[in-house]
Amino acid sequence: MSDNTTEILETVPAKKSRGLGWAFVALLITAAVLAAMLLVVSRRQAHKRTVVAEPPVGAVLHLETFVVNVGESEQGGYLRVGIDLGLESAPGKSGEGKESQLPTAMIRDTTLGVLSVAKADELLTAEGKKKLKETLQQALNARAPELRVREVYFTEFMMQR
Repeated sequence: MSDNTTEILETVPAKKSRGLGWAFVALLITAAVLAAMLLVVSRRQAHKRTVVAEPPVGAVLHLETFVVNVGESEQGGYLRVGIDLGLESAPGKSGEGKESQLPTAMIRDTTLGVLSVAKADELLTAEGKKKLKETLQQALNARAPELRVREVYFTEFMMQR
């Protein structure tokens, strides 16, 4: 009978150690999941801190409607677009007390130059319109940096093919 008792005592601790082993593995997995979640949250917060916010739009400059030929598609066509520019600040007075003159001719020339190379097929998609806005903003800021264009708004957009 002592042999049976020895066998029972030897098998019982083995079962307890397996249960403790699984509990330890579950604890490690839980800790790894929590660590991963904390890492993701901290990276998101760090990304939010590093993103530099552009100054908000302080003034809107209305431009007269543009009508241009658009090409490089099967049919080509005409584009009629109304544009307003979101500027960092309103065009103010120069240092001499005079109202500074907006370079309207340069703004319209730059805008027409960008619109005239646009492709009709691309302008039919939302992505194409977004790309056109970005291109206009970059071109205007390169040619007239004193404007500080922050946004380009389409107030009307009609294409005839």
